[in-house]
Amino acid sequence: MSVGGLLLTPGAGAGADSPTLVAVERAVAPLPCRRVDFPYRLAGKKVPDRPPVAINHLREQGTAFAADTGIDPGTVVFGGRSFGGRMCSMAVAEGMPAAGLILLSYPLHPPAQPTKLRVEHLPRITVPVLAISGERDPFGAPAEFEEHFATIPGPVTMVWVPGNHDPRKAEPEICERIVDWIAALG
Repeated sequence: MSVGGLLLTPGAGAGADSPTLVAVERAVAPLPCRRVDFPYRLAGKKVPDRPPVAINHLREQGTAFAADTGIDPGTVVFGGRSFGGRMCSMAVAEGMPAAGLILLSYPLHPPAQPTKLRVEHLPRITVPVLAISGERDPFGAPAEFEEHFATIPGPVTMVWVPGNHDPRKAEPEICERIVDWIAALG
């Protein structure tokens, strides 16, 4: 099944207009793409939504995006940076239809707290995953990702870029990798 569209979500401290998400949207054009904020952001709050609220919002946004563009909901790739990617991965693990996942700077654990892992849902992800993170990201080192992302049954493509949790300096490479990965999905 080919990719019909891309829905992108921001990290906890940013909005849907964040430079990296805008750059990705431009890079994948003319593929339909929608950048969405989470409810807390829409309400002007700073504290991110609890996962059930964010996941329900993603389901609603994915359904609306598919309906608005006339594409099959199962052809949507969901992606996000940090918190946004984590919420997308949890929604897909809970059964939300998707063609794949793009995880930018996935927060494997809080900085300096490697025992507080956010990986329980990973074994339930069966769709293709593209994960792009900084080589020095305090939210997860390459060896940690190798260990924990090995539990994902779907195909995983891991890409390391220079830098830490902020992907802006690597945007050209990130965009190129995303375009190539989506093209390879069909």
